Amino acid sequence: MRFIPTKIPAVVVIEPDVFEDSRGFFMETWQVNKFTEGGITANFVQDNHSRSNQGTLRGLHYQVKQPQGKLIRVLAGKIFDIAVDLRRNSPSFGQWVGEIISDENKKMLWIPEGFAHGFYVLSETADFFYKCTNFYAPEYERTLRWDDPDLAIDWPLIDGETPNLAAKDAKGSLFKDAEYFG
Repeated sequence: MRFIPTKIPAVVVIEPDVFEDSRGFFMETWQVNKFTEGGITANFVQDNHSRSNQGTLRGLHYQVKQPQGKLIRVLAGKIFDIAVDLRRNSPSFGQWVGEIISDENKKMLWIPEGFAHGFYVLSETADFFYKCTNFYAPEYERTLRWDDPDLAIDWPLIDGETPNLAAKDAKGSLFKDAEYFG
């Protein structure tokens, strides 16, 4: 298993060892000793699974209390996954990192507490699975605008079309008006 820091070093791409043959494949997706050796000592308390259609954008979500670290992967399909650093004292505060995660590349992404998170579905559908370090608390959930001009996220929108958004995502806050960490 390889742990590869992104341009924001706290966000880490995990490339599992995949053993493939004519029957299919096998891979470990979580193993406490390997993750600890890779610098991730998270205690996971909740697993979530969502399915989304092509062109759907979920996010950018975070919780101001009970913040969640997330270990994400895609069981089927392909997404563009985003993490935005909201840690006021971080050298990468206000920066974002994006990764293509799919069932084909089998990559995982570790997003620690203190980040907003979102993803955009590139395939016909995508089954998105993530482990969380804290419980979902809707009263503390906040949303950043996906198209915030200060963040200038380079979303790979299909045919340049506006994504399919939930009402709460369409009404997200601008980064300059958001609640931050620290």
